[in-house]
Amino acid sequence: MITLGWVYMLAGAAFAAFALLGLKDESNPKRFRNTAFWGLLALSMWAGDALGDFGNGLLVLALVAIAGLGGLGRGTKSEIAPEVRAAHAARLGNGLFLIALIIPATALLGTLVFKHLPALFDVKQVTLISLALGVLIALGVGYVVLRAAPMLPLEQGRRLMDQVGWAAILPQMLASLGAVFAMAGVGEAVGGIIQLGIPEGSLLGAVIAYGLGMALFTMVMGNAFAAFPVMIAAIGMPLLIQRYEGDPTIICAIGMLAGFCGTLMTPMAANFNLVPAALLELKDEYGVIRRQIGTALPLLAVNIALIYWLAFP
Repeated sequence: MITLGWVYMLAGAAFAAFALLGLKDESNPKRFRNTAFWGLLALSMWAGDALGDFGNGLLVLALVAIAGLGGLGRGTKSEIAPEVRAAHAARLGNGLFLIALIIPATALLGTLVFKHLPALFDVKQVTLISLALGVLIALGVGYVVLRAAPMLPLEQGRRLMDQVGWAAILPQMLASLGAVFAMAGVGEAVGGIIQLGIPEGSLLGAVIAYGLGMALFTMVMGNAFAAFPVMIAAIGMPLLIQRYEGDPTIICAIGMLAGFCGTLMTPMAANFNLVPAALLELKDEYGVIRRQIGTALPLLAVNIALIYWLAFP
């Protein structure tokens, strides 16, 4: 049976390749630091269960120390000349995007189909398994269409990850932080404070508090996955689901969308908002956020309205 463990093995192999390729890049003055960072991440993917909570905690502290002591470096060894990239883009045009679209298409199709094949796939993890399968299929198609050298995808993947740096694993870290906050009872404490400002018996007030809370906590923590455990424990579960008997699926799903509106408006979501500005060499490092606020606020209002209308028939 294909389980989530296979996905972790695949991800670990990719990070291990980045570590080894980075070690060979003598143009990067911090290549040993990069190798240690991606190597530790590969170790967490391969042996996280064996390391246990204490071992994983030490591994995270090591990652933080590497990132904090000057960050990661970038080399120039695997850079492709701009004229070569332009020639490929001119030859294939928008067809390049079709290769990338294989990934979400496979994830969607696999989610719908693989859940009916419990003998072959872990039905609880079909989406992530399908996503990994989509990456492999897109990689194979890319080899055929682009006639790429065997190591080119790994070299360019490593170069991109070095360019993004530690921010690439920020969502994973923040999601873990949200789980820690939930286990520590932060959600209940926050809920007790927020509920003081909600009029007694007001379903609309509870929905607004939940939606705004998801967006605001996401802005503070930088990730909706980190905000979700806190807000579901504070407002979602005790009020919207238990007291007002709302539909948990709608409350959770659209609540995450409300949180993503906060992602659009915060520099804490560095991998979404600051990294693109750096990669595009924008003069305004907060330019991406400024452009997104006009979309985020109306979307947040719509999501709050959808929770109110759909979750409480």
